[in-house]
Amino acid sequence: MFDPRKLSVKLIPPAASDQPVDGRKYTLTHSDVTAQLFLDIGYVYNYKAVNWKMRDEVLAEWKKDREGRLRLAGKAYVDGGEFSKEEAGARFNIFQREMSTALKGIVYGDWSFYSSYPALLNAPIFIHYESAYPSYNRIFYYGTPRQYLAQISQGS
Repeated sequence: MFDPRKLSVKLIPPAASDQPVDGRKYTLTHSDVTAQLFLDIGYVYNYKAVNWKMRDEVLAEWKKDREGRLRLAGKAYVDGGEFSKEEAGARFNIFQREMSTALKGIVYGDWSFYSSYPALLNAPIFIHYESAYPSYNRIFYYGTPRQYLAQISQGS
């Protein structure tokens, strides 16, 4: 369950609340102990925030598709072959279960960005689950930022 009070947001300079657009990057990490979410927004990912043993971060960025339309493209690292298929499957399932909360954190944490670019509220969100196993190396459509903001305002 997403709790906005447990979200900490940091802009990484020179990024601002309204710049960049294309290439704006999000690094979302969390604490298993406190359930706190940490969102870094910038021109680059904040790899210093990534727990390299757990690899449970969600990375996303605004990218243009072939027609020049912006979409939010994210990725979750399931495995690179270092886990058994069963372990990779468990990681895949956890990411799928928690992705809605992660996306609420990313979208809500950058709400002022959407006031500058309201059309992006309707942009598609795609998440690539990266895995060495073909059954887990998949891309899913996750709706739009507007849907996540609506869910937050409804308390779901």
